[in-house]
Amino acid sequence: MDLEQLKYPIGRFEAPASIPAEALKGYINDIRYLPSLVEIAIQTLDAPQLATPYRPDGWTITQVVHHLVDSHTNALTRFKLALTEDNPVIKPYDEAAWAELPDVANTPVNVSITLLHALHTRWVNLMDNLTDQQWTRTFVHPETKKTFELRTVAANYSWHGKHHLAHIERLKERNNWK
Repeated sequence: MDLEQLKYPIGRFEAPASIPAEALKGYINDIRYLPSLVEIAIQTLDAPQLATPYRPDGWTITQVVHHLVDSHTNALTRFKLALTEDNPVIKPYDEAAWAELPDVANTPVNVSITLLHALHTRWVNLMDNLTDQQWTRTFVHPETKKTFELRTVAANYSWHGKHHLAHIERLKERNNWK
């Protein structure tokens, strides 16, 4: 299997040109159910399996789970900034550096699974109650200088969750972990 397939098992994110209401509902549901799907995917893994990178020079499953919480916490914050400020410039963060911090190495994955459930409950409750006008709110990413509409952000995080879930599931398949 080539490195690109290991890095992007479901392909790279491509922002849709338009996002109709039905597609948006699907993205919200992907976000809604991700914590349960990740929990199911890792529930039978032991410590050495959780410490296995999903690809050469990639993160371990433990790092992937903790990263989902870090990334999605930032996503919820960005949503709230976009909803309460006029096209704010968001704060980027160094994902790779965060994955190396002591809390990632020293915190059991079940703590992040619990956080992921709580975080996604809050996030989905917010998204389920946004008006069409609120979905058009935006923020600016300072590194890319691009403006992102919340509809597109929801699509991106729907993909992001499935992307990392696939990292875990494909590793389990390759190693024949039941």
